[in-house]
Amino acid sequence: MAGPGGAERARFAVVGGGIAGVTCAEKLAAEFPSEDILLMTASPVIKAVINFKQVSKTLEEFDVEEQPSSLLEKRYPNIRVIQSGVKQLKSDEHKIYTEDGKEYIYEKLCLCAGAKPKLIVEGNPYVLGIRDTDSAQAFQKNLAQAERVVVVGNGGIALELVYEIQGCEVIWAIKDKAIGNTFFDAGAAEFLLPKLTAESRETPIECKRTKYTVEGSEEKGRPVGVSDKLGSALGPDWHEGLHLKGTKEFSHKVHIEILCEVKKIHLQQEFIQLQQTSLTFPKGEKNVEADEVLWPVYVELTNGKIYGCNFIVSATGVVPNVEPFLNGNNFAVGEDGGLMVDKHMQTSLPDVYAAGDICTAAWEPSPVWHQMRLWTQARQMGWYAAKCMAADALGESIDMDFSFELFAHITKFFNYKVVVLGKYNAQGLGLDHELMLRCTKGHEYVKVVMQNGRMMGAVLIGETDLEETFENLILNQMDLSAYGEDLLNPDIDIEDYFD
Repeated sequence: MAGPGGAERARFAVVGGGIAGVTCAEKLAAEFPSEDILLMTASPVIKAVINFKQVSKTLEEFDVEEQPSSLLEKRYPNIRVIQSGVKQLKSDEHKIYTEDGKEYIYEKLCLCAGAKPKLIVEGNPYVLGIRDTDSAQAFQKNLAQAERVVVVGNGGIALELVYEIQGCEVIWAIKDKAIGNTFFDAGAAEFLLPKLTAESRETPIECKRTKYTVEGSEEKGRPVGVSDKLGSALGPDWHEGLHLKGTKEFSHKVHIEILCEVKKIHLQQEFIQLQQTSLTFPKGEKNVEADEVLWPVYVELTNGKIYGCNFIVSATGVVPNVEPFLNGNNFAVGEDGGLMVDKHMQTSLPDVYAAGDICTAAWEPSPVWHQMRLWTQARQMGWYAAKCMAADALGESIDMDFSFELFAHITKFFNYKVVVLGKYNAQGLGLDHELMLRCTKGHEYVKVVMQNGRMMGAVLIGETDLEETFENLILNQMDLSAYGEDLLNPDIDIEDYFD
């Protein structure tokens, strides 16, 4: 219904059509079937969770599907999707102004506007940020003509990308000592590396996630690397259905430059004026041959090396997308740039909640949970934020959701199943911990993080079937010192002990 001055009123409004926003809107719609729930999104497609399965108490698996927003409105007749970006939030008046010139008055609002890729440099046509399905498409177009790319970043997307690119030289610049630092330690990286350098490739397993594309979005012929609209985040199978193949005939050529970052990016003309030497693709350990080829763009690394390439992929993480909301509102903002939320997902402003990548968990976390900007957490936070909004609206009290008891994530890297639990990289434990390892080359890798005889975290790569047992051991903090090394002895069925 329209309020004064033509503003529409709603009890609940949600901003953002990604996993957090859609989950939040769906949960609110189910809790309040007679209320209209407004979902504001800049994109004509929303991200829906499909094939959800609860693997264990805290581990969940699901696929994500892009769907037209009309499907969401069919499933929940009381969700109204407003396809427009937000121009301004006036929190003191409980008002939202959208880009299309309309205004809305809300009682309770949840901001789920996600995050955007952190680009090494803005506005350079040779630098592509990879975060959403649109930018992955732009990336594929460029790769078709590419002979060499430089990949910068060391998270999950960089890892997958480097593994999937074929027929193109890849220089991979990482700021850490080992690959995949956000998910693994050096040991796990070592376990995975043979897969990265293997020349042949097993056929990938068929992927369930289907793609829905907006009519006509392909024909627009987007300029390369321009992803001005915020897309939704990619998930673990984002490269399926993209043919990541460059121009060269060989399968795999990856060279990793460790402990370095990008110092400067030079266009071809600037590079010629520098009168510096760039390097060829390294053949052996000691290779420092000068490159005769002229490349469109050059990357100067902090270790002094310069490589020419066709383009640079920036897979260096994300920054919370808080821009449209800060102006005129006094939000408490976390160190990582997100809107700080308390244990009821409330921001520092009355009646404004936040969930997913845009927020920063500012409550005192469980000793074995930490925030990571992942799809699983976006779903959990969106769902829990809706529960909190409902409880507050009805004046009820609510307990912290169980999913924040233990950090738990399941994914796939290089075709291996990967499960990470708790403080799997000894996050925040300082030197006061020990590691136990079990590794069978090409088959499985099991690492546990122990502190004072108690299990604090684990990394499981391969079909280990240990996730539920380890989840229980971390949750119940049982003293395991008596077992010593036998904890990981494959001949002892650890599950028998802990039923």
